Amino acid sequence: MGRNDSSVVEFILLGFSNHPELQEQMFGAFLAIYLVTLMGNVLIISVILLDQSLHIPMYLFLQNLSVVETGFSTAIMPEMLVVLSTERATISFRCCFAQMYFILLFGVTECFLLGSMAYDRFAAICHPLSYPVMMNKGVFVKLVVFSWVSGTMMTTVQTTWVFSFPYCGPNEINHISCEIPAVLELACADLFFFEIYAFAGTILIVMVPFLLILLSYIRILFAILKMSSTTGRQKAFSTCASHLTSVTLFCGTASMTYLQPKSRYSPETKKLMSLAYSLLTPLLNPLIYSLRNSEMKRAVMKLWQRKVVLHTI
Repeated sequence: MGRNDSSVVEFILLGFSNHPELQEQMFGAFLAIYLVTLMGNVLIISVILLDQSLHIPMYLFLQNLSVVETGFSTAIMPEMLVVLSTERATISFRCCFAQMYFILLFGVTECFLLGSMAYDRFAAICHPLSYPVMMNKGVFVKLVVFSWVSGTMMTTVQTTWVFSFPYCGPNEINHISCEIPAVLELACADLFFFEIYAFAGTILIVMVPFLLILLSYIRILFAILKMSSTTGRQKAFSTCASHLTSVTLFCGTASMTYLQPKSRYSPETKKLMSLAYSLLTPLLNPLIYSLRNSEMKRAVMKLWQRKVVLHTI
């Protein structure tokens, strides 16, 4: 990253400094949530990796999603814990760039992965006989590669552009992390063209996949209602409800943050919205996908029993 003419060499992350009496409790709560998030998502990644019966697109997409959620949470939470445990938390220009890059990378990739997962469920439920062709190994690999490559390209352009602006002071970021809207409030430049680009990018990255997911689920709903088997309907509803919960929580809060970089929301409201998609979504991912999925629970129990047997031999 090239240096610009900025007089600012580091930023100060304010976090929740307006509530010093709560910071100790928040540190404990966020640390616990982060550790549970890591354990839950690493468990999903490991179980799917080790159980050959789960090597099908539905679970391989879930494995990629867990990788994204782990990275997304790790890009934000350790620095936020430092902010909560320090009176004056500073972050260098380069570290702020790196944090913004990975937040965007995992966020954009997640949007495309959620869209790919919706297509997978649409193909499986609405076209079960054609599913092996519609979602063969080649299609799966292309969707996953597209998600990661698109995330990398868009993130590189957007983050580099943000840090090409001069930052002359003040240097206090009134947020929990180096997210674009909060950092841009400190830029000493005309942001008109960037805001147009950012708005169009958010529409493309968040709203277009969300609308495609919504249309897919309308088709899926009609297909489920036509099923004669009550068990089949319940299983399909359970699978789709899990995915739709993730989509609504992540896309809803992310779009409110990035579609209105100069919104009238108070800084505290913006922080809470950021927590919704950076804290809750990675935490809920293992819960809503695993605890409600009989195949995942079976695989976890099988691996647990295998571990117990190995230890007793």
